[in-house]
Amino acid sequence: MWQNLTYEIVAILLVSGFMVGFINTLAGGASIISITTFMVLGLPITAANETNRLPVAFSNIAAAVNFRRNKQLNLKIGLRLAVPAIVGNILGSLIAMKVDEQIIRICLGVVLSIILVFMLLSTERRLRKASGEVRIRPIDYVWFLLIGVYGGYIYVGLGYMVLAVALMSMRMDIVAANAMKTFVLAVSTPFALALFMLNGTVVYTFGLIHAAGNTLGAFVASQYAVGWGVKFLKIFLIAVILGCIADVLGVINLHALLLKLV
Repeated sequence: MWQNLTYEIVAILLVSGFMVGFINTLAGGASIISITTFMVLGLPITAANETNRLPVAFSNIAAAVNFRRNKQLNLKIGLRLAVPAIVGNILGSLIAMKVDEQIIRICLGVVLSIILVFMLLSTERRLRKASGEVRIRPIDYVWFLLIGVYGGYIYVGLGYMVLAVALMSMRMDIVAANAMKTFVLAVSTPFALALFMLNGTVVYTFGLIHAAGNTLGAFVASQYAVGWGVKFLKIFLIAVILGCIADVLGVINLHALLLKLV
């Protein structure tokens, strides 16, 4: 695949990776940019979906290590929830490898529409620290099993699902919930990635270059843009989602548009 890379493609991957790292650090939900970029550059939706796990794995592992270093990660809770997530991740990835590409397109379109509605209706508000002990109920293991299945299948919007369970069901504060989210995803995602690698559908060059941009974007966001990034990125992410929905539905062809630009 190296021989098919051009300077323009490398630049696109680095810039889009930077955006994903930047947005995920401040707001989340930016995996759709990764998948859109890979599709625009000519990958089938199945390969784009599965290659996305490579930069995702790098970014989540880095974030989890940082949370652990800053003593914000409850490792015991994270390990207990990672087990059902790993099982679900394996099941979801096996489903993704067997499902027809058109079904994945339909599922992605539905998920994007749900996320779009969520983004449009959400308001900027402070999340207060939850009170009481963190508790894991039996239903939470079920939630993380289902979350794992979805993560192995598509992954887009997965972070929101983990945070929803952590905040509303387990009553974690936002910092602890985000730390636990990155740890669970860091531990579970490599299992799906390994299966996709064995299946021969991961495009390593695209994934690794994108991961490099992702890491840089996360660093810049954490250092310089925390104060103003969320509102701007919310608008930007809505625009990206609308563009991807239009591409999935065949209203526009982002690949053809990009070829005209480069």
